[in-house]
Amino acid sequence: MVNNSEYKIIVKNLNVWFGNKHVLINNNISIKQNKITAIMGPSGCGKSTFLRCINRMIELTDGARVEGQIFIDGENIYSDNINVYELRKKVGMVFQKPNPLPKSIFENVAYGLRIHGIKDRRELQERVEKALIDANLFDEVKDRLHTSALALSGGQQQRLCLARALAVEPEIILLDEPASALDPMATAKLEELLEKLKKDYTIIIVTHSIQQAARVSDYVAFLMLGEFIEYGPTEQIFTRPKDKRTEDYLIGKFG
Repeated sequence: MVNNSEYKIIVKNLNVWFGNKHVLINNNISIKQNKITAIMGPSGCGKSTFLRCINRMIELTDGARVEGQIFIDGENIYSDNINVYELRKKVGMVFQKPNPLPKSIFENVAYGLRIHGIKDRRELQERVEKALIDANLFDEVKDRLHTSALALSGGQQQRLCLARALAVEPEIILLDEPASALDPMATAKLEELLEKLKKDYTIIIVTHSIQQAARVSDYVAFLMLGEFIEYGPTEQIFTRPKDKRTEDYLIGKFG
């Protein structure tokens, strides 16, 4: 056990290989509770891989090998006694491309609840409604909850996927470039929503957009070639980066 109530997630000496390729190299980072942390860096640097280590979805990738420790609330999630099923309930995830199920809006949000054994109709109704409200979607869909989720716009589908994650009451939300397929208006709605949600959740967002990292985050980590180069408060990283590589990335010398 590692106890430090200021930090929700503490990563120690994290290494990941895909076959012989060393994708994440000896990374250490401590992520604060009820804050938005943005992970930024050039394409292919390991951002999504890092995210998938936090809910152990990395294990679904063929040939992946993980070494090191990730502590959530002081408990190493890579220890042998961890229930991965319960871990993924605690750590919700929203992917780059909205992935609603070919079901109704209601059933999309209720899906995880049913998996976790909730069958009571009233409880399902209440928790689906709360999740949709928390995802800033309820007012837009309340009159068509039993119509297909596939008819929603891209931005609505992404907020629906967020509602699906929120319904099972996680403590951490991982977002893997959630706005990359959205138009500017839908992106603004999503960013506004994240600011509201952080009072109840610890949020980590992987983003390819430097501007988005600056807008939404409290802390920024810069990842390059599998290593965290710099990590700190957003304002400090953007105005007074300590590492020349961070500065070069921010001014667009590479990306």
